[in-house]
Amino acid sequence: MPYVFFITIFALLQLFSFGTVLSLQWWLQPWEIGGLTTIVWIAIFVMTNGLLLLSVKRVFANSYRWISGWMLVMHFVLLTALLTSLLYGGYWLIVSFMGDGITASAAINEDLRALALALFSGLFAYALYSAYVPVVREVTITIDKVLPKALRIAVASDLHLGKLFGSGAIDRLQRLLMQHNADILLMPGDIMDDNTDAFVDHKMAVNLKMLCDSLPYGVYATLGNHDLYGHEQPISEALKNAGVELLNDDVVSIEHAGAPIWLVGRFDNHKHQRVATTALLAQVNTAQPIVLLDHRPSDIEAHSQLPIDLQVSGHTHNGQIFPANFIVSAINRLGYGYEAIGKGHFVVSSGYGFWGIPFRLGSRSEIWLISLVGDKVTQKVD
Repeated sequence: MPYVFFITIFALLQLFSFGTVLSLQWWLQPWEIGGLTTIVWIAIFVMTNGLLLLSVKRVFANSYRWISGWMLVMHFVLLTALLTSLLYGGYWLIVSFMGDGITASAAINEDLRALALALFSGLFAYALYSAYVPVVREVTITIDKVLPKALRIAVASDLHLGKLFGSGAIDRLQRLLMQHNADILLMPGDIMDDNTDAFVDHKMAVNLKMLCDSLPYGVYATLGNHDLYGHEQPISEALKNAGVELLNDDVVSIEHAGAPIWLVGRFDNHKHQRVATTALLAQVNTAQPIVLLDHRPSDIEAHSQLPIDLQVSGHTHNGQIFPANFIVSAINRLGYGYEAIGKGHFVVSSGYGFWGIPFRLGSRSEIWLISLVGDKVTQKVD
């Protein structure tokens, strides 16, 4: 299986390189000098395969970011070429329909190249904006259980706290939650970016502690796959010391407006010996509201038949970079968004942070704000 994955990535990188070379050849055509085409071919393929080799060999820390970043550059070059072609084709159709012919000219070619450069720069600017400027998505969910007052639940998954996403992002999260009067924050996994190095170096615990103290019911979290890659213990300790309540195969009851609400948290399935959801539910009163934190949305269909009122998940990043969002949608029952399925309600977030490189296209950094509404009386009257 690892070999199949590597071969697939290798083939994609070669295709991206080929497309990038052709696009750059067109863009550089007015400045064509002897041997430029050959230089472009060699430079692109050497860059691609050199970075791939460095990443595979793990020559330096976070080497995967370099190959990911380079792949993004090539991806945006290809998207730029496609958009430029579509816009020019649309212009050609309109002019042809109006009865005017288009004659090739240096001015048109210059305009097309200027447009391509603007599109390429715009893609980068928008993708950077989408990664760092979060949107708050609000939804009201009604359950058939006693809850005298609506509980405002904030969900921020996949923070990936590290060098590129740290204290400022935590402070921004706190400000947004205060503005929207959140009662509690749930973080369903991938809180750290593999380890606590940047978290400790940049003293993020201070910011996270302020966030925890600012919410009436605090912050509850489970660990995701990136929290379990060899640094589970230091990550768990860092979060607990900052005031985060960890629910790893655990349950806890909080009281809201005099009514109990159960919070159930699962380890990510990267931990193969994790407790079954049914075993965790055996520890709670299923007649009372139940909220499940499960990092991956892979068990949604099974959970839809259990007495779970709300499940919050992340992991998918909604693909993070277009068109991966279509792949996420194809391989998951619910890869992103909100849906009522079976007996429960399910929210899968694209994440507050990002993985690898600080860019998003076709997805946004986001926080979900869920108003959980239930029956206001303890007994129904016929």
